[in-house]
Amino acid sequence: MDRNSVVGLLLIGAILIGFSIYNQPTKEQLEAAKHRQDSIAKVEDVARQQSVNTAAEAQLKQSVITIDTTVSDSALAAMEVDRLGAFASTSQGKEEEITLENNDLKLTFTTRGGRIKTAELKKYKTFEGKPLRLFESDSTRFGLNFFSQNRNISTNDLYFTAVPGANSSLAMRLNAGENKYLEYVYSLDTAGYLIKYKINFVNLNQVIAANTSSIELYWSEQLHRMEKDIHSERINSTAYYQFTDDEVDHLSETEDAKEEFKTKVKWVSMKQHFFTQVLIADNSFDKPTRLEIYNAPEESNFIKLMSIGLTLPYNHTASESFGMQMYIGPNHYQTLKHIGFSLEKQIPLGWGIFGWVNRFLVIPVFNFLNSFNMNYGLIILILTIIIKILLLPLTYKAYLSQAKMKVLKPEMEEIQTKFKEEPVKLQQEMMGLYRKAGVSPMGGCWPMLLQLPILFAMLRFFPSSIELRQQKFLWADDLSTYDSILDLPFNIPFYGDHVSLFTLLMTASTLMLTFFNSQTTVTNPQMKWMMYLMPVFFMGFLNSFSAGLNYYYFLANMISIGQQFLFRSFVDENAIHAQIQENKKRPAAQQKSKFQQRLEKMAKERGYKMPNK
Repeated sequence: MDRNSVVGLLLIGAILIGFSIYNQPTKEQLEAAKHRQDSIAKVEDVARQQSVNTAAEAQLKQSVITIDTTVSDSALAAMEVDRLGAFASTSQGKEEEITLENNDLKLTFTTRGGRIKTAELKKYKTFEGKPLRLFESDSTRFGLNFFSQNRNISTNDLYFTAVPGANSSLAMRLNAGENKYLEYVYSLDTAGYLIKYKINFVNLNQVIAANTSSIELYWSEQLHRMEKDIHSERINSTAYYQFTDDEVDHLSETEDAKEEFKTKVKWVSMKQHFFTQVLIADNSFDKPTRLEIYNAPEESNFIKLMSIGLTLPYNHTASESFGMQMYIGPNHYQTLKHIGFSLEKQIPLGWGIFGWVNRFLVIPVFNFLNSFNMNYGLIILILTIIIKILLLPLTYKAYLSQAKMKVLKPEMEEIQTKFKEEPVKLQQEMMGLYRKAGVSPMGGCWPMLLQLPILFAMLRFFPSSIELRQQKFLWADDLSTYDSILDLPFNIPFYGDHVSLFTLLMTASTLMLTFFNSQTTVTNPQMKWMMYLMPVFFMGFLNSFSAGLNYYYFLANMISIGQQFLFRSFVDENAIHAQIQENKKRPAAQQKSKFQQRLEKMAKERGYKMPNK
């Protein structure tokens, strides 16, 4: 491997090092973690206090009833009227559950709050093999906040009346008097993960405060663990949103964050690693929109705490509605893209050219192969072969450049020995040799650089691909996360608490490829040491990455080794040497490269002259 190939390896290493540093906690993150734990403790204290208050209230109510049932009922009714006004009758009731389901979703609704209590995705399981429910009623709050007769009304704990409809639809009504009610209407298609959701305000213009021009839709949730690798799930979970100008963005995936947007929003989501919950307005949510996200403590079994405050416009007419859609389902690229609204941008495929490679090359080829219902290990193998075939011209060009450098190696070593004490002169002589031989020193580097977008695209594609989730291959139980042949009782810094066999195979194959390449062109011991150290560093970095990714890198390395033997079988180094000697006899007729021009300019500035050969 020549110095240009080493440059390529170093660039790959720089990308991975940068990616690792990006995901490590900063000083600000550590400070935010303390703030987060304080916030969570405060939330838990409030919840405990609410529980104590509720128990005390129930005990007080029971004791009052024992003394005088009539008086206590009247007193309690008066208290509820004072607290809730027109909605007083909805403070008490019996919680009922109603189920709507289709081929993909099973939704359980509760009359308490009129909301979805649980959402089960029928085709998926948690990492423990349990039914996958994205949320439970005790971990989420969802309702409207508004003022009525100088009272703050929150619908989350009030009792609605269920009104079943036709064709998998359900209405939940919150009564505020005769023919006055707030209504949630839900409807579900026969398949898919979309839920139509409409909020109707019927004759509430005299109930809702006259100065009210908007109503808050409040949504908060504890995101529960669904995946084997809870650390990876945490750093891949956050709140996404789209402004009405189609720009999609998200809050930090690693830090606590709080934002308030003074512009309209089309949709917001609570996105986890492989699943997401999205609220999509038919038109748009009014301003402002409030988003908060807090990382859960390391020892807890949930991912993050999220809360979203959305603004619904209210015009004080006798009857008005606000239409929305809910998406509760997988982060599957084609599914989200089919729905529209740029929902697929929640899947982190990489920025710039890396994302383009995934969207226009990797995903189409992967989906085509997936249509044949093959094992995913075989799909990755075929995908690797296709990509290596597409890159074959670049690989061959890099090999030819390496072969030319190999032929020139004796002359290069002679120059290095002669001018080892004069670095600038050494570079001059080297450039003169390259120019006479008709060899470009960058010839082996550019093909490698052009392959980097695919390398980095794969680093994003495999960990984000829900198709690989819980798919078994050989010893790996789940190709979307790390494989482990040995779970360690301790954690090794920069490596982890398990041994991934696919990572070991990837490392071994990389060392083999490095050995074959370095035997011909690299003589500097320090450079060789760096070349062998880099795969070991990759082993620690990739040990907790997707098994599918490490399997792909292993296959790519083995195919590259095979290509090396294939090229050697028909590339005649003697012919290359003869051609280089012929090139030396002819005067350089071609224009010097920009790289050579820069070296010559630097030499002239230091008082040297390039050799005229």
